[in-house]
Amino acid sequence: MFHHTKDAVEAHLTIVLAALAVSRDLLERTGTSIKKIVQTLREARSATIEINHQALTIDPELTPAALDLLHRLQNGH
Repeated sequence: MFHHTKDAVEAHLTIVLAALAVSRDLLERTGTSIKKIVQTLREARSATIEINHQALTIDPELTPAALDLLHRLQNGH
């Protein structure tokens, strides 16, 4: 990133360090790398559609690997 002000540089570094802290926490809680977590949960998205002013939310079908990962996150390993 090309930032030209001190505030922009500090904001960018804050975001990067926060992302690193979250990644480290996820690694410690699951024993899985952030790359593998992203790959495993990539398809775990819900969708909300509106038809005739009525909202319908469609939940994702989670794979066994995604369910296991989410279980480890809830229970800490």
